[in-house]
Amino acid sequence: MANVDSIAVAPAEPDPTPRSGQAPRPSRARGLSRVGALVAHAPAVLTDGAVIAFALFTVLYHLAFLGDLRPSVTFRIWLVACVVLAVVAVLRARRRAGTRTDSAPTDSAPAVPEEPDGARPATDRRLLIGVLVAAVVASVSAGAAGTSIDLTWWIPAVAGLLAAVGGLLLVRQAWLRGPVPAPAAPAPTAAQSAYALVVSVLVGISSFFMARNTPDDVYYVGKSVWIAERDLIPLNDFLFSENVLPAMGSQPPIPSIEVFDGAFANVVGIHASSALWYVLLPIMAMLAALALWRLTHRWAPRRVLLAFTVAIAYLYLVAGDDAALGTFHLLRLHEGKGMFVSAVIPLMWLYLTEWFDTRSRRSLVLIVALSITAIGLTNTAAIILPMLVGAAGFAMLLVGRWKAAVVAAVAALAYPIGSLVVSRLVLGGMTATGADDAFFDAAYTYRRTLLFGVVGVISGLALWCGALLARRRTPALLAAGAALALSVLFVPGVLEVLSALSGISVVLWRVPWLLALPTLIGLLCTVRVPAPSRALRRAASGAIAVLLVASFALFATPMWSSKSWVEVHPRPTWKLPQQRQAIAFWIKGLDRPEGLLLAPKTIMRTTPIVTSEVRVVLPRDFYLVEYDLNSQFAKDRLLLSEFADGTASPTPAELTPALDRLDVGTICVYNGNRYARDTAPKLGYQEFAKRPSPGGMTCFRRAG
Repeated sequence: MANVDSIAVAPAEPDPTPRSGQAPRPSRARGLSRVGALVAHAPAVLTDGAVIAFALFTVLYHLAFLGDLRPSVTFRIWLVACVVLAVVAVLRARRRAGTRTDSAPTDSAPAVPEEPDGARPATDRRLLIGVLVAAVVASVSAGAAGTSIDLTWWIPAVAGLLAAVGGLLLVRQAWLRGPVPAPAAPAPTAAQSAYALVVSVLVGISSFFMARNTPDDVYYVGKSVWIAERDLIPLNDFLFSENVLPAMGSQPPIPSIEVFDGAFANVVGIHASSALWYVLLPIMAMLAALALWRLTHRWAPRRVLLAFTVAIAYLYLVAGDDAALGTFHLLRLHEGKGMFVSAVIPLMWLYLTEWFDTRSRRSLVLIVALSITAIGLTNTAAIILPMLVGAAGFAMLLVGRWKAAVVAAVAALAYPIGSLVVSRLVLGGMTATGADDAFFDAAYTYRRTLLFGVVGVISGLALWCGALLARRRTPALLAAGAALALSVLFVPGVLEVLSALSGISVVLWRVPWLLALPTLIGLLCTVRVPAPSRALRRAASGAIAVLLVASFALFATPMWSSKSWVEVHPRPTWKLPQQRQAIAFWIKGLDRPEGLLLAPKTIMRTTPIVTSEVRVVLPRDFYLVEYDLNSQFAKDRLLLSEFADGTASPTPAELTPALDRLDVGTICVYNGNRYARDTAPKLGYQEFAKRPSPGGMTCFRRAG
């Protein structure tokens, strides 16, 4: 009789055509597993890679001052270095993969159970109720403070401080009492990462079609254009002069984002504005969305996709005001400070969370790289990062993690602070102080960034309840530290003291940036609603999410609204009013004499974004505070710009000395400015060009 066991284990001939319903062969399963793993890790690879790459460019840019290298040379060195690093990273990844056995497909990983709330001691329950009451009082009163209701700011300030202190005590007690979870947070699945990637791509695509006319672009984009056309970094003023006059208050030139754009455009051979708005901006928008996804995934205890969707909806639906986070996320990412608040802030909280959870060298390297990236985007990083890291460090000190807190602080602050100190010692500091005169108190700071009314109440709930909603241990503790830091800053008089001690009044309204508010907004829909079944709990979370999005849609101004100073176009465009852009290009093409261009203010503000070859009388009147508004330098420019705008009718005797002192070679005015058109010939200028309507203009050039 044949051996049954031997028959059972006998090898069978391979069947090249698997029948329907059969499981895929092992090779196919391994392939699907690898694809799933790649998709699952793609957001981390893209964001971490971008952080390291831009940090590398920033360091190379700073080192280039020692060798006086041109930006295009620095950019080419950076490209080679990035290729080398990418090859090394791929080889290391393959080596690690070769030492591991194949794992199950990412999509088939078991679902992670919802994080339980657990029973609380009676003292905790009483403290929790007190925190919730204080948070509601603070949120409602803060939201109402910006409306017609007359409330003293001391009410939300004191209630918010009590809620923040109580929340920190609660999460500290939970930390000290509870066991350490393993792992600290579940890895994202391929399906989750795929959703985040699709959303980020859609965010990037939307950046093509929305344009916000931002006055600051004359500096940020104008600097990129100047660098691209000259392959030179201006260490002095480049708007009012040819790198001759003293630099404005934004110098010394630590940020590298404008240099990166200009060098990229110079090397590739396209216009710097096109390089910025058609290539770099969509990439930055995608990375900012992925940064938001990664922090939300790490901090949310459940419903991560729902929380991420609400956070994205918040950024798109809550814009309007000049300081609302939605205006910085997509519409102003190219300005550096927009990318800082939209991508660097959530990534810094993420990397700090990973560092305090694992104390791995990788997390520490990423913190260092991100700090370099931050100062490469904006000098504001040297103000906000110490507050953020201080809030995180203080929270960790309360649970005995003082060594990890000190190491994180050094890693996050050494390069930003050091680069500013060295640059001030080597290149000198700013001499103008007029731009720093503006100041906004705590109440106005809240209204500008967290807003008021219904949206202000929701923002307050996210601020003061975020620690109770975040994943336990490190995320909850860091959220509590951030809430406490901002609550202290919102106490009347604190910002005034900081302003007096630091002299940075003009940017103190940005202190709410340390909060990672969109993620905390998303966490509101993850609250565990008491319900008899999991399906009902999910339905309740969905209902909260719908209510939040509906509130944003009804009570806020969306990103695409004209009230947000945004124009929506049917095709990709520069972020400029199209008629002004066309006029600036038309003037550039004229056969103009030597000397400055005098034109309406809006055209002079647009021209540096189009070309640095046409120098204008007044790029932006706000910048005149850097050079003393009472000086002849400023008075001449204001007088001539009012003449070109048609808002004033100075006599030829008043105009002629100013025209001579500034060496104005060309005057272009709208056809409707009859006084300027009639006066220009009396000033010794001859008509030589006329542009038909719409946007009709007449141009005069200096005779002789």
